[in-house]
Amino acid sequence: MNRRIVLKSFAVATALPLIPGCSQVVGEAANPITPLNKPRTEWRGLLSPRAYEILFEEATERPESSNLVYETRDGTYLCAACYLPLFKSAHKYESWTGWPSFTEPIAGHVATKIDFKIIWPRTEYHCVRCGGHQGHVFKDGPPPRGERWCNNGYALRFVPIEEALPALRG
Repeated sequence: MNRRIVLKSFAVATALPLIPGCSQVVGEAANPITPLNKPRTEWRGLLSPRAYEILFEEATERPESSNLVYETRDGTYLCAACYLPLFKSAHKYESWTGWPSFTEPIAGHVATKIDFKIIWPRTEYHCVRCGGHQGHVFKDGPPPRGERWCNNGYALRFVPIEEALPALRG
C-alpha cells in the first residue's frame, strides 16, 4: 500500500469524530431530557473508583465482572451516575459476551457517537443526561432489530420492578 494513502486514511479517521453528524440521540423521548451541566470531577465523590473510571474516563470492565450479566428479574436499569432509566429488563438478553446486553434502550435516553479508540470505528453510547459512558452498540443482536447494546455493568444500577425508582441524581 502506498504511504500517502495510509497517511490520508489516518487523517480522515482522525477528523470523523469532529463531524457533527457522528453524534446523535437515539429515539425520541416523550419528555426531552435536559443534560446536566456538572463537571465530571464532581461525580468522583458519588461513585466507586471503578464506576467513575468507566463512566467518565470511558474505560471498559473485564467480561463477567458484573453480577448484572446474570440478573434475570423484571425491572429497570439506570445510569449508575445520574439514575436516568436507560433499559427495561424486557429488552435484556444473554449474549454470551460477559457483559449485560440489551436489544434497545429507552427512547431518547442514550446518545451515540463514533468511537475510533481501536482504530476500527465502533458506535459508542452514553447517558444523554450526564454523559456517562455506557458501552457500545453492535449489529449482531437478535431479530427483529439486530442490535446488541453491550453495557458495562459498573455503569448501571438495577432496580427490581417491585421497588420505586430513585429520584434523578444531579
